[in-house]
Amino acid sequence: MEGTNPVNKKLAAVLSGGAVLVLALSGCSSSSDDGGSDKLNSWAKQVCDAVQPQAKKIEAANTAIQKETSDNSAPADVQKTDSQAFQDISDAYKAMANAVDKAGAPDVENGKTKQANAVKELEGLSSAYADLKKQTDELDTKDQAKFADGLKGVATQLEKLSKSGSDALNNLEEGDVGKAMAQQASCKSASAPASATNG
Repeated sequence: MEGTNPVNKKLAAVLSGGAVLVLALSGCSSSSDDGGSDKLNSWAKQVCDAVQPQAKKIEAANTAIQKETSDNSAPADVQKTDSQAFQDISDAYKAMANAVDKAGAPDVENGKTKQANAVKELEGLSSAYADLKKQTDELDTKDQAKFADGLKGVATQLEKLSKSGSDALNNLEEGDVGKAMAQQASCKSASAPASATNG
């Protein structure tokens, strides 16, 4: 019999897709043209510095789930790890929403609207992951088949989440905001692959 159940693998795969969302806020623009105002640069620094630890937290939660699901673990262990990871991810998005909210509107056209939409989107992601935690906590770990079935439901929700995109975040990062964020060391390191060495 190969592995305990393929649903776990699917969950891990979907999760790594979901991690992409966080990078939307990591100033991945490759533009080196600085052009932004000091006001905008200081806004970008504030947001990047606050977002970076949260991005790491989300990455760690994803890694924990992937590790647990690749170890053919018992349902109770998978449930415990997934539940904690979803809680961490939910907290991280909430903290990001607060950071963007606290930073105020960026000094660009429609900055206030863009900021408000991004905060709303991040808060939405936070509650979506809180729901996933609740769903995971309610899974029946005593029955392997039922557990696998429940996990499939969680994976489906997760897939929807990772496809729901991050339009408001992308909007917030258009143009000068993206350029200013790309200048920030903390955003650069948040968007670098975890395996990259600092050189």
